[in-house]
Amino acid sequence: MFRTPGGGNVSNQTPTTSDSGMMMDQNTAHHQQLQQQQQMQNGQRNNPSSSSTSATSRALQFHPARPAIVDLFNLYLGRTAQQKSDESAREPPNKTQKRISALNRDLPPRNEQFLLDFEQLLSQFQDQDQLRALTESTLISLVIQCRSHAPRAEFLLFALHSLSSISYINWDTFLPSLLSSVSSVEVSISQGSQSGATVSSATLTQSGVLPPSSTVTNPTNFQSSSPASPLPSVHCIGSPAQSVAEQSPMKSPDVGGGQQSNSRINLITRDNSMSNLRHLCCKIILISLKFNLKPSTHADVFSHLLNWIINWDQKQQGIDEFDSARYWKPDKALIEWLHSCLDVIWLLVEDDKCRIPFYELVRSNLQVIENIPDDEALFTLILEIHKRRDMMAMHMQMLDQHLHCPTFGTPRLFPQAMNNMSGEAATHMRYPPITYPSVLGEPLHGEDIAVSIQRGTLDWERALRCIRHALRNTPSLDWWKRVLLLAPCYRLPAQAPTPGAVFTAEMISEATIDRIAELLKLTNSEINCWQEWLTFSDVFFFLAKNGCLDFVDFVDKLVSRLQGGDQHILRTNHVTWLLTQIIRVELVMNALNSDSRKVEITRKILSFHKEASSDPNNPQSILLDFVSSCQNLRIWSLNTSTREYLNNEQLQKGKQIDEWWRQTTKGERTLDYMNMDDRSIGMFWVVSYTMAQPACESVMNYLASAGVTELLPGSNLQANERIAVMREVSPLPISLLSGFSINLCLKLTFQMEESMFNGQVIPNIAMVETYCRLLLIVPHSLFRPHLTHLSQRNTATLTKPGASILLFEILNYRLLSLYRYQGKSKNLMYDITKMISSLKGKRGDHRIFRLGENLCMNLLLSLKEFFLVKREGKGPTDFTETLNRIAITSLAIIIKTRGITDFDHLLYLPTMLEQILATSQHAWSEKTLRYFPSVLRDALAGRMDKRGLAIQAWQQAETTVINQCTQLLSPSADPSYVVTYISHSFPQHRQYLCAGAWVLMHGHPESINSANLGRVLREFSPEEVTANIYTMVDVLLHHIHLELQRGHSPQDLMLKACANLSFFIWTHELLPLDILLLALIDRDDDPHSLRIVMSLLESKELQQRVKLYSMNRGQPEHWLLSGTFKRVELQKALGNHLSWKERFPTFFDDIAARLLPVIPLIIYRLIENDAIDAADRVLQLYNLFLHYYPLNFTFVRDILAYFYGHLPGKLILRILSVLDVKKIPFSESFPQHINSANASICPPLDYFATLLLGLANHVIPPLSNSSKLGPAGDVSISSARMQHNKTQAAAQPGQTNASEGQKAFYQIQDPGTYTQLILETAVIEILSLPISASQVVSSLVQIVVHIQPTLVQSSNGVHGAPGVGGQSSVLPTSPSGGSNDSFGPTRTSSSPSGMNTSNFIWRSGYTCQQLSCLLIQACGLLLAQLPPEFHVQLYMEAARVVKECWWLTDGKRSASELESAVSYALLDPTWAAQDNTSTAIGNVVALLHSFFSNLPQEWLEGTHLIIKHLRPVTSIAVLRIAFRIMGPLLPRLANAHPLFNIVTAVNDNGGCFWQEFSTISSC
Repeated sequence: MFRTPGGGNVSNQTPTTSDSGMMMDQNTAHHQQLQQQQQMQNGQRNNPSSSSTSATSRALQFHPARPAIVDLFNLYLGRTAQQKSDESAREPPNKTQKRISALNRDLPPRNEQFLLDFEQLLSQFQDQDQLRALTESTLISLVIQCRSHAPRAEFLLFALHSLSSISYINWDTFLPSLLSSVSSVEVSISQGSQSGATVSSATLTQSGVLPPSSTVTNPTNFQSSSPASPLPSVHCIGSPAQSVAEQSPMKSPDVGGGQQSNSRINLITRDNSMSNLRHLCCKIILISLKFNLKPSTHADVFSHLLNWIINWDQKQQGIDEFDSARYWKPDKALIEWLHSCLDVIWLLVEDDKCRIPFYELVRSNLQVIENIPDDEALFTLILEIHKRRDMMAMHMQMLDQHLHCPTFGTPRLFPQAMNNMSGEAATHMRYPPITYPSVLGEPLHGEDIAVSIQRGTLDWERALRCIRHALRNTPSLDWWKRVLLLAPCYRLPAQAPTPGAVFTAEMISEATIDRIAELLKLTNSEINCWQEWLTFSDVFFFLAKNGCLDFVDFVDKLVSRLQGGDQHILRTNHVTWLLTQIIRVELVMNALNSDSRKVEITRKILSFHKEASSDPNNPQSILLDFVSSCQNLRIWSLNTSTREYLNNEQLQKGKQIDEWWRQTTKGERTLDYMNMDDRSIGMFWVVSYTMAQPACESVMNYLASAGVTELLPGSNLQANERIAVMREVSPLPISLLSGFSINLCLKLTFQMEESMFNGQVIPNIAMVETYCRLLLIVPHSLFRPHLTHLSQRNTATLTKPGASILLFEILNYRLLSLYRYQGKSKNLMYDITKMISSLKGKRGDHRIFRLGENLCMNLLLSLKEFFLVKREGKGPTDFTETLNRIAITSLAIIIKTRGITDFDHLLYLPTMLEQILATSQHAWSEKTLRYFPSVLRDALAGRMDKRGLAIQAWQQAETTVINQCTQLLSPSADPSYVVTYISHSFPQHRQYLCAGAWVLMHGHPESINSANLGRVLREFSPEEVTANIYTMVDVLLHHIHLELQRGHSPQDLMLKACANLSFFIWTHELLPLDILLLALIDRDDDPHSLRIVMSLLESKELQQRVKLYSMNRGQPEHWLLSGTFKRVELQKALGNHLSWKERFPTFFDDIAARLLPVIPLIIYRLIENDAIDAADRVLQLYNLFLHYYPLNFTFVRDILAYFYGHLPGKLILRILSVLDVKKIPFSESFPQHINSANASICPPLDYFATLLLGLANHVIPPLSNSSKLGPAGDVSISSARMQHNKTQAAAQPGQTNASEGQKAFYQIQDPGTYTQLILETAVIEILSLPISASQVVSSLVQIVVHIQPTLVQSSNGVHGAPGVGGQSSVLPTSPSGGSNDSFGPTRTSSSPSGMNTSNFIWRSGYTCQQLSCLLIQACGLLLAQLPPEFHVQLYMEAARVVKECWWLTDGKRSASELESAVSYALLDPTWAAQDNTSTAIGNVVALLHSFFSNLPQEWLEGTHLIIKHLRPVTSIAVLRIAFRIMGPLLPRLANAHPLFNIVTAVNDNGGCFWQEFSTISSC
């Protein structure tokens, strides 16, 4: 025992409890429960080996030292049991009562004695760890209870400081527990739950266990649920607290009822109590910061305090809005704890200590809190955050960030658009075209921000640059729909702002006018740009029809532009033609009919007319000559009030149109569209604008003019059944269709769909082909998702077998590329797989099932980006077994050749694989897996191969199956047994039917009953036939191995196997060839499988079939065919198995066509198995046939990337032969480089520079002058480009088609846009070169390093080059002012050898300053499309350039000189280019930033190699450069935490990255 200063024994004193519930309940039940707990605790203490976590908790709760510790603290706090008992039963005292009670109290001992008494108490107990826990929990409880009692709070601070001095407080456990308890108490207080607070404190104190640190409860949930104050239950009883009137500067108003006043007083009291608690906690934290705490403790403290500050004003909840605004303001207590919090925050982020990186404040919400209190200290912190933010922005923005803009060279969505999105949600989500996330990751896009962009600013110019580029290169309809908004005049008043990345109507209007002016100038320069006008009119119609242009405002601005500064450019009627295209759009008609300014608008529209002489032999000239008449006639029919302003001459000219129509038709209902001269074509185009309905009827009548036949040879018709089919005519030529008005195109597609899908007569191929041509000519205005569109028109359409088959054929053989271009391939795949999943178990529906399955194969292989296997994103796939296998292959190709764009997709990948593999039995061979990307290889490597189990199952069932097959397939078998077999055979035995037939053949296929076998297979469901094929392949290969063991010749076995398969495929056409080939290549782990595949591909039967298909089909460009299509008989086209009970004829379908997606997969598998000669042989046999493959360009690009570094030069040349080289814009010198005898010689730098120049000219969005000066820069650049193309085309006749400039979509369906064609062609060239990746990268980096002096030399040799204007305003003014300082040697001073700089500038149309920056952008874009092998080399080259910089290797340089050098070297190249002061480091960093911005998320994982190659980082200069390189990546890496950690671990010694970051930010 030790004596207390009061003279008593601590152990003999009556135990006391705290006011919040430490005193034990005296009811019997609770008392017995405690006794039982004590007995259990004693038992556990005697047997420590059986203790558990819960037992330890109870041991602390009932530890004998607990009462002693509590009594000691109560003694020094001046509290006794009697006082607490009296105080707990009364309300807070007034002033007099408090004075009296204070006088009657005994004075506590002096604070200096506390530590001695505490140490004496500790000496009485053994377990010091439990004593520490008890002490800390007691202190936490007392802090909560005594928060509003100043003397007691001061003692607690003294006690904590004293205990810390003897290292008795473990701050790393104490602080998190304290903050967690404070949060719990605040929640209880805010909810007005007296019992909740009592129980919380009682549990806390009695347990003696520190509660775990948990997530801070959001104070925004603080709401008082009761008007009564909860404070009596939690206040420290006997506290000398002030009265409510003294605590708050607010005076209670003399208004309202007493209840309202009491509620307000209670709320104020509650707030002050919470303020006192937070203030005390901050003081405790300040004490703890004198000691070394763990980083996690710092983070916990920082998080809690930041939440307090951000939500400082939430405590006023419960006061109505009027009272809050009138009476509530921060009181003294709140300001005190707020300042204390700020003191702690400043210490935590102190640069010298680096407890918490200041970056955490920068990325917090503190800077954007809505209600900032009138407090200078808090304002100072927020101001400092914004200052640091600006400093960080300079380091985290990409160099030349203003030049980064969508190129439309890749179909890739921007990664930040897909955050936490899956399935259908991502399909309709808007994504940012220009407004990227800020440097710190928060979104900077949306309608509100777009509207706030001021005209003439750099952001405005960047937006217009993107839109102009889109108008030139026509990205997909999906892109436009995601980024456009309704014009304000067409929006509903209550419509909320659109939260996506958007362009305003003003931006769209200005960019559209710029494009019109640009096309007018090109037209005036005698460049044939009619195709450009047609393409633009399609997009223009789409914008007008969907309300993205304010028509009235657009006409006003167009008039101002063409009658103002650009009045000289309007010399033709192209603008009139453009407006006539949209004059039947509903919004336009409303403006001309009902708008208050309709007269003015009409007059302005008519003012665009220009009289010009027309060429009677030029259809375009005739159309432009009569289009004003068409316009006047339409306006005349719309509104009588505007007729007086019409041009009578043009109205009279309309009579010529009517007269021509009467003379041409001469009472006939149709025209001979195949024999029209140029004048007739031009006049019919004019008719399409004035009389669309008669023109539509004339076309439809022509397509049906050959009449109808009732019976097709070979049709499976009943005796009394008749099917009417239109006889064939020639489809309308595309040269005629391209001039039709879009209004006529819409009418035609509607009528054709009605006839094709809902008519009583089967259409001819000419109608279907014409329909497809229309959709390809006008892809924006006419596109419709067919399954949805047709179902909405008539729900019964797709239930008709003929309609579904026709639609599937159109999608598979005509519109596959269109759907990919529009970004609708995934949705179509989901819809088709659902349809065929309902058919795979249905007996006999083989034709539509196999056609739909083949369509899904093509869709899967057409995808260029990561995909979900189900629209909903959950559950097993609807894929068939074949599609599951192809899905894995497609996924492997996508990941390896293009990467995974979004981090969320990386997280979804394991789930996706589970969905696919859940319904698939396949296991991939080792040879296949070695080429798979690692993320797939690791997931599939452990998958069990079930072929052995399949063979065991076959052996078990073989006897039964052979008996059944003998009865069914013997030559003398009873035909009636077929019905018995189908009805009574076991389902598990049916999959062995083909295998049993194989065994019974014994090498003599004629020995079995083929009629019965074919009938049974046709009666099977499609999925049962698939199972038969896969099982037969396994059994076939198994039997070959058995026969080899018995000594049979391998050659004989192969001959027998091929003969048997020919029986199935060619002799009796019992099985689909495409599925059989896929089953064989999936067993490539068997050496005989691929040999059988090669035998089948080399067979005369298949060669003849392919040859026949090519003859019937004609040239691959079906849209160019002008003759009559020949319909192949159903049985000859599809074979017996698929045409068994079918009645409807084929249009484009054929067994050979089904092989188009299969042959590329065979080539992949042959290369994987090192069968290079076999792959070469297949390509030699089928290279012309693969021209019909709609994805042949994508196939070449992907296979070169997939096997990069593993393909011999001979095979690469064979792969390239798949392409029609004359139609691909390859470089002039490319053929000689790939055919070079010396493969080790790297092409000269001029070759690579020409590649980059092509990208800068056609892929990178052009620069333009400011809006005030008009788009003259754009026009000059376009003129120079087209002149160069014209010259090049004249010099190289073989490349005419590749050099004509913009192409129609139907000419470049694969890859889809002209920018994609140019970019992917450059990728193919790089991948085909017989040199290493390091040589390619070294050449490209060398060009970038020396780009500025090279172009300066080139521009000095070209004076007055056409199309080269002044400096574009898109380049900011250089801050360097052209100074030549001491760091001149860092500039690149000479052009690299091997570059021919003559006419280099003129070929681009840019100034040298502009072109140097764009070539860097182009180089980064190109490298980002190449496989990761090139990325590794780029990181090495970039690190080498940095490390070889002379001022980094010169150890004599002072810190100030290095600082100046770093700042100089890291200027934006756009700034440096203006003064010819670009540096090697600046150019390389800009190259890396351009590269990063185009890199998918998955491939960012390799970026840490730059840091690896820069190590050791020995100076702050190198560290700054390293961070400048990696800084822009940090926002993108925020979700990828492992990668983020790698990037931030810059120092070898594990130093604090954030400390260096703070140094960088403060520089």
